[in-house]
Amino acid sequence: MPEENEENGMTREQVHSSALSRPSGHFSQAITVEARGRLVFISGMTARGADGSVVGVGDIETQTRQVCDNLTEAMRAAGGSLADIVRVDVYVRNIEHFEQIHKVRREYFGDPPPASTLLEITKMVSPDMLIEINAIAVIT
Repeated sequence: MPEENEENGMTREQVHSSALSRPSGHFSQAITVEARGRLVFISGMTARGADGSVVGVGDIETQTRQVCDNLTEAMRAAGGSLADIVRVDVYVRNIEHFEQIHKVRREYFGDPPPASTLLEITKMVSPDMLIEINAIAVIT
């Protein structure tokens, strides 16, 4: 069923297939969006504060919040909001943090949530970083 984003009037439809298992976290199998508007491609956001220091060293929830705050600021600078994000790619150092990450994502991303991929990787730019998220948004 299509859901209209009240902030910008964009209609996003969450796609479900009974041939696929239901998502285990806060994400959609797929999202459809009318292709009118501006596409925004956000580079990988990490848990760096405005001063460049890593926020929440050793704390995945704090780092996930900082990453989401950074995504929020990038979207604001582009003229949009997190509600415009239709896809995220999430890179984590420890896949066991899945539940904690999705707990925080639920605080930032409404329904329908963006389509998502989550991967465990061995290294990031800083050994203090636990998570990085890049995103694609459509601003109408």
